[in-house]
Amino acid sequence: MQIKAFKAWCARPDIADQVASVPYDVVDTAEAKALAAGNPYSFLHVSRAEIDMDPGVDPYSPEVYAAGKRTLLRFQADGLLRQETIPQVFLYRQTMGQHTQLGIVACCSTTEYEQKIIRIHEKTRQDKEDDRTRHINTLNAQTGPVFLLYRDNAVLDALVRSLEATTPVFNFTSPDGITHAGWRFASPEVVTRAFLNVPLAYIADGHHRAASAARVARERRALTPNPTGNESYNGFLGVLFPASQMQILPYNRLVKDLHGMTSKAFMDAVRARFTVTPATRAKPAAPGAIGMYLAGRWHELTWTLPDRTSPEARLDVAVLQDRLLGPLLGIDDPRTSKRIEFVGGIRGTEELEKRVASGSHAVAFSMHPTTVEQLMDIADAGGIMPPKSTWFEPKLRDGLYIHTLD
Repeated sequence: MQIKAFKAWCARPDIADQVASVPYDVVDTAEAKALAAGNPYSFLHVSRAEIDMDPGVDPYSPEVYAAGKRTLLRFQADGLLRQETIPQVFLYRQTMGQHTQLGIVACCSTTEYEQKIIRIHEKTRQDKEDDRTRHINTLNAQTGPVFLLYRDNAVLDALVRSLEATTPVFNFTSPDGITHAGWRFASPEVVTRAFLNVPLAYIADGHHRAASAARVARERRALTPNPTGNESYNGFLGVLFPASQMQILPYNRLVKDLHGMTSKAFMDAVRARFTVTPATRAKPAAPGAIGMYLAGRWHELTWTLPDRTSPEARLDVAVLQDRLLGPLLGIDDPRTSKRIEFVGGIRGTEELEKRVASGSHAVAFSMHPTTVEQLMDIADAGGIMPPKSTWFEPKLRDGLYIHTLD
């Protein structure tokens, strides 16, 4: 892999805790407005600029992107963000409870993304890709990093451990209890050389950001006389983590109704497709089992698959979709259906029970997390995971590192 150092705009260390914000796509407008309330430094004023505009404004209107650009320029002019004087590579550490992950912040190559050296496991939606493309082009910057992983590398591990032992540039705990710390590598070229021995990377989270960055690069190359390939638009902001440090949580499912069936008829139909046993726990202990909450009780669903089943079809979420959600509940496209909701495992199975008990949903499914090895195997095979297969925690924060396309 050919990663590059870059002249990042970084949050001023003494206010990094106020600038850093959750990713733009994990909150809606109301949630973003609440999180940024009373904090004029929050990067949500850039990434969700509609929070400072009239209620009811279309978040995808040109005025919103323009407002985000104005705020970014103001943050830069006011010194909330400061640009590095020379190209740098950074280390970003996150600690969530007992889990710690250390990622290398650098520019990744849109060419390597298109060549599948940087591999994907999800399809992108056109509307979301259009949104990020307009955001990058209007702000002339990538303000949210792509979350990537690579198979562990001993040389990189040693470089990271050595830098981690020094004093960080910033170190703070966000309101959700996650600790964030950042460093600069003294010799960025040592890190970029080490990555030449990393054959592949995999997008964990941020498929739309990466696809949009590649699209912007294609568009700008077409308008650049005699492009060299070294233009800043050919890179995208990434944070690269060793695969062994990844924490994937389950992505659970809630369905609003039983597609016209009674609970008994639905259970009979499920028994025809799965082995169903009463469950003493809500969370499946291992892959190959799904927890189902129906009428106040947990059940465990298990199954067998043919030996030649593809890696993506063997995923628990794929089995649930192919054997139950589609044929029994009529949810043929979970990306667009309004009858299904997805709940990140960080919220626990109690949230599933509460929703079913309230009557807002008829049935819930508790999933075992997809493994990192499954993700890489599917990406290596050129496969695509079903929607909402993975939930990575902790999430990267926006606003700490920004890549401008100047």
